[in-house]
Amino acid sequence: MKNIIVILGTRPEAIKLAPIVLELRKNPEYRVFVCNTEQQKELSNQTLGFFGIKADFNLDVMRPNQTLAGVQSRILTALSDVYQNNHFDATIVQGDTMTVFCGALVSFYNRVPVFHVEAGLRSYDLFEPFPEEAMRQMTSRITDLHFAPTALAYDSLLKEDIAKEKITLTGNTVIDALSCLSDETLENAKSALIARGVQLNDKLVLITAHRRENHGERLDRILEAITTLTKQYPDHQFVLPVHPNPNVHDKVYNALEHLPNVILTNPLDYPELVCLMKNTKLVLTDSGGIQEEAPTFGNPVLVMRYETERTEGVSAGFAKLVGADIDKILSESNAILSKDKSLTRLDGSKNPYGDGHSAEKIAQAINEFWK
Repeated sequence: MKNIIVILGTRPEAIKLAPIVLELRKNPEYRVFVCNTEQQKELSNQTLGFFGIKADFNLDVMRPNQTLAGVQSRILTALSDVYQNNHFDATIVQGDTMTVFCGALVSFYNRVPVFHVEAGLRSYDLFEPFPEEAMRQMTSRITDLHFAPTALAYDSLLKEDIAKEKITLTGNTVIDALSCLSDETLENAKSALIARGVQLNDKLVLITAHRRENHGERLDRILEAITTLTKQYPDHQFVLPVHPNPNVHDKVYNALEHLPNVILTNPLDYPELVCLMKNTKLVLTDSGGIQEEAPTFGNPVLVMRYETERTEGVSAGFAKLVGADIDKILSESNAILSKDKSLTRLDGSKNPYGDGHSAEKIAQAINEFWK
C-alpha cells in the first residue's frame, strides 16, 4: 500500500487535482490523502465538495495582510508537522503557487518523491507573473515526476536538462474536470446566476482581474478600459467576479459599481464559472486557468497580461495578449463585441490544452514510477 499526499490550497488547484484524486482512488494499492493549506479557504473547500472530496488535513495558514515571506513560513511549518506525524510515499502538487513550492520543499526535506502536475510552464520572466514564475522554476529542480500539460511545456523541461524519463506529456487536467460536473450541478449553477441578475444570452462578457502584477496602476488602466466598453456596448452585460483582496476589491467597486450593465459578484463557485464560460461572448482575464478552459467552449480570450506561460492558446488563435494597454483592450474587444456572437466562435475541439484523459495518463505514469 502506497500513501500519496495531494497538497493544494487554491480553487484552481482543487479543480485540477480533483480528477487525479478520483482516478488514483480507483487503485486499491493507493491510499490518497488530501491536504488543504487553505490559501483560499472557502473557495478551495467548496470546490473540493463539488467533486465529492474532503480534505484530510486543513492547515488554515492565511492571515490578513500577510507578506509572501509570512505565508511561506506558515505553510512550511504547518506542512512540516503533517509530514512528521504521518508516512507518505509520494507528494503531488499542481501549478505554481506558494502552496506548490512549500509542498515540494517539505516533501524534499523529508526525502519523499515529488510529482508535479502542470510542470514546465514558463514565461522566463521572474516578474511576469510574480511570484509564480519563480515558484514553478524552483519546484522543477526538486521534482521526481514532471507531468507536462503541453508539448511546449515538455520541451521547456528538456531544455532545462531534466531527464526525459522523468517527464510525461499528459494534457491538462482542467479539461478532465469540466466533464466531472453533473447536469444537475450545472443546472443549479445556471439558476443561481439568473438569480444574481445575469442574462445568459449572446451578449455576455466575463471579466476576471486579480493577479499581483496587475495591482496598482495596471488595474486602474484595465478598469478604465472596461468602463469605456460598458458605455460603448450598453446592450451587453459585463460580469466580474471580484477578488476579495482589498487591492483589487475596493478599486473595482469604486470604478464599476455604478454602471448599469455591470454585475459585480463575490467569487463564483466552480460550476457557476463554467456555466458563465459556456454562455459568454468574450472573456477578458488575467487568470491562467480560464485561458485553458475557455477554448473548450469556443470563447475568444483577451489576456490582460504582458507575458503568458500559456502561449499555446495564443498560437492556436484562441487568445491574444493585451496587457493593461487601454488601446489594445478596446480595439481587440471591439473586434469581437461589434459582431454577432455566432461570428466570433472558435472550434472548441481544437483546444490545445487537453482531451479530457489527463488524469488517466498521470495515474499510469505513477504506476510505472514504482515498477
